[in-house]
Amino acid sequence: MSRRLRYIGSNSGNNGCPTLYEDVETGEVLVQGDAVTDPDEVAQLRNVKPGEGFVVVPRVLLADFAPRDVGREPVLIDFEEFDSMFDSFEHTAFRLETRRRYRSDERTETYRRFVAGQDVGWDLEDPWCRSRREQVALGKRFERVRVMDSPPTPGQRYLLDNAERNSAVGEDIRYLWRADADHLGLPAEDTWLFDSRVIALLRFDPDDDLTGVELITDPVQVARACQVRDAARHFATPHRAFVAGVPSGV
Repeated sequence: MSRRLRYIGSNSGNNGCPTLYEDVETGEVLVQGDAVTDPDEVAQLRNVKPGEGFVVVPRVLLADFAPRDVGREPVLIDFEEFDSMFDSFEHTAFRLETRRRYRSDERTETYRRFVAGQDVGWDLEDPWCRSRREQVALGKRFERVRVMDSPPTPGQRYLLDNAERNSAVGEDIRYLWRADADHLGLPAEDTWLFDSRVIALLRFDPDDDLTGVELITDPVQVARACQVRDAARHFATPHRAFVAGVPSGV
C-alpha cells in the first residue's frame, strides 16, 4: 500500500530539492535530497542494509522543518542483538548496576559454591572472558559502577567476589554505597551506555529476571546518562579498595 505523504517544507526555493515530507498515517519523515553514490563515502556509513539509500540535505532544512513533537515508542531488541553490541561498540561500554539481586546469578554453579563458602573457581578461559579480553586488546574500555547496600545482600557480595574475575579480563569496576548514590541523585536502574550515544536499559520482572532490553537514543536522555556516568565514576571506589571496607560474612 502506497504512503500518503504531506509536504512539510523546503528552503531551496522552487527547484524542489531538498525537501521534507511526512507520512500522514505513521508520522515517519521522508527526506528528498541529492543521492550519495560515491563508493568511498558509502563505505564510511554504518550498518548499511540492502536497499537503503542516502541523500544530502542542508542542516538548516532540518533545523527549520524537522518535526519536534516526537512521540517515542520504546525500541526493544532481543538478547542476541544486545549481545552483539559488546562486539560492535567502538570506544566505551559503561554499566550502572543498582539492583539488590539478579536471578540469573543465583542459577549458576559459581553462586552455589559462593553461598556455600567454597572457592568459586572463576574460569578465566570461558567464552565471556575470552571475548572481553579480545575487545580490550582492541583498545576498548569496559567500565562498571555497582551500587551496594549496607549491609550488602548475598547477591551483591557474590558480585563483589566476581569483580576480581571481571578485572582480570580488563574491566574497570568501582563501587558506591547506596546512600552515596542516592545523595548524588543516580537513577535506580540498570543500564549500559555504549560510546556515549546509546543507552541499553535493562528491564526486570518482580522476580528479578531480566526480561528485555530497551534502546534509547534520545539526545537528552543520553546526555543525562553521560552525566550520571561521570558522577558515578568520580565518586565510586575501585573494587579492591572498596572490599577492604566491607564487613565479612553473608
